[in-house]
Amino acid sequence: MNAIALAEFRILARNRLVAGCAILFPCAIGAAFFLTRDTHAGGGSVAGVQVVAMAAMGTYVTATTTLATRRQTLYLKRMRGAAIRDRTIIAGLVTPLIAVNLAQIAIVLGILASTGTPANPALLIAAIAIAEAMFTGLALGTAGFTASPEQAQYTTMPIFFTATATAIWVQAPGVDDLTVLKRALPGGASTELIMAAWNGGGLSNLPLLLTPSLMWAALGVLAARAFFRWEPRR
Repeated sequence: MNAIALAEFRILARNRLVAGCAILFPCAIGAAFFLTRDTHAGGGSVAGVQVVAMAAMGTYVTATTTLATRRQTLYLKRMRGAAIRDRTIIAGLVTPLIAVNLAQIAIVLGILASTGTPANPALLIAAIAIAEAMFTGLALGTAGFTASPEQAQYTTMPIFFTATATAIWVQAPGVDDLTVLKRALPGGASTELIMAAWNGGGLSNLPLLLTPSLMWAALGVLAARAFFRWEPRR
């Protein structure tokens, strides 16, 4: 897996489309939410949107695009023919993307922490890990329906926009009666969990916030097992 991951790091720097999705866009998203934040609200509000939006772009969109690209170039087929386990191939491809995204999130949240540190750093780390797991699982599932890297720009948009919009919606006042719906949508529960970790409190709802994100991750993995293809889709 290490050799595949190292090769993927090198390829990442040379592929403009993937590099843009993995490096430039997530940083731009994080910076935009930081600069437009409500300075009178708790830091958890902007942290939740930043993490979900950055993970949706840097991990979900980029991983889907990468897997579609490697399939189209027959890289997946060659790796599978080299007696390498399927899980090892997938892990080697997505691990560098997750690592880059985590580094970006750490930098952005580090800047945000200069205005006020999180109340529960351990829970914050767990919440970020769960968000990454959710978007990785969804990427594997979406890649099963994506025939090319160009098509990935369209197949990933529904979940990307839904997750980002839900992260913003979670903080909207006057919609407490729709809490269940917000948590059920991808990104909603993760946003609320990050907000609770940063601002403090809300731990009584911890099981209700963990379950939806883990279920989305599991759903993505199940979809990948059912629909993922190792050879180019026709």
